[in-house]
Amino acid sequence: MEMTEALPELSFVVPLYNTGEGLHRLLEAFRALSLPETWELVLVDDGSMDGSAAVARRAVAEFPAPVTVVELARNFGEHAAVLEGYRHARGEFVVNLDDDLQNPPFEAVKLVRHLRESDAEVVYSRYVDKKHHWARNVASWLVNCCATFLLGKPHDLYLSSFRALRRELVARIVMYRGPYPYVDGLILGATNRIATLEVEHIERQGGQSGYTLRKLIRLAMSLLFDFSVMPLRITSVLGVLLCALGALILAEVVLETLFVGQRQLGWGSLMGALAVFSGAQLLMLGLIGEYVGRAFLTVSGKPQSLVRTLTNHVMPPSP
Repeated sequence: MEMTEALPELSFVVPLYNTGEGLHRLLEAFRALSLPETWELVLVDDGSMDGSAAVARRAVAEFPAPVTVVELARNFGEHAAVLEGYRHARGEFVVNLDDDLQNPPFEAVKLVRHLRESDAEVVYSRYVDKKHHWARNVASWLVNCCATFLLGKPHDLYLSSFRALRRELVARIVMYRGPYPYVDGLILGATNRIATLEVEHIERQGGQSGYTLRKLIRLAMSLLFDFSVMPLRITSVLGVLLCALGALILAEVVLETLFVGQRQLGWGSLMGALAVFSGAQLLMLGLIGEYVGRAFLTVSGKPQSLVRTLTNHVMPPSP
């Protein structure tokens, strides 16, 4: 019988983006792990411009665990990189964490332990004190509020990018091939067995966040238009309300003409009403156009991510 390599029990998925010198700190933190389980590390370079993928391939030569380095052809965004990492992870339990070490690897082990002991399919981290910049915290709060309203997220659940999943859940969500992925939306649509665990969140060890205002807006649009039709329903309600308002105004004009007589209407009120109704129509057309455009890109095969190189480092056999 042909012998195959045993699959690891744990997989740590880390997306990289212009990680620089922080990559060595990241690898040293994983080297310090002492686990009874077998584990692997999956590094996904999301189109870094500083050569992070090449540095990673050189740095893992003497790593004490199997390492997979996935280099994407360009920057596709964190969620696409995480999904690509999930596709290459082989462990029974998969946990993803950022490359800035604000979530240390030993905290990732705590998530996996909690997941193993529960009947949940995913465990999200929660923090007593987040060390992100205040603007990032505000953006995260807004995204979580939108997810509660649009996706039916439980009110007490904080959607963190630091999460641990069972293999069965990973297998379900990696089937998604749309060009605008949102990992938390996929998870909420694939399971209701969700748990949380309080973990430590420490100060960034170096560098700066890769999330720009443009990327945050793109993430919010993925949440709005790729995983919910609620914006269309809101525009339908807005259309009904504007029609009702128009009918009331028309009735008032007719009654005024019949009982008071025809009067000269104000130019300002007419222009104001025209601007409101025209703006609402353009808003509705814009929302519909966004849905149509994203559907077109999906049907036309816009890639979610493209892998340039794939490098597997296997531990040498023990003497």
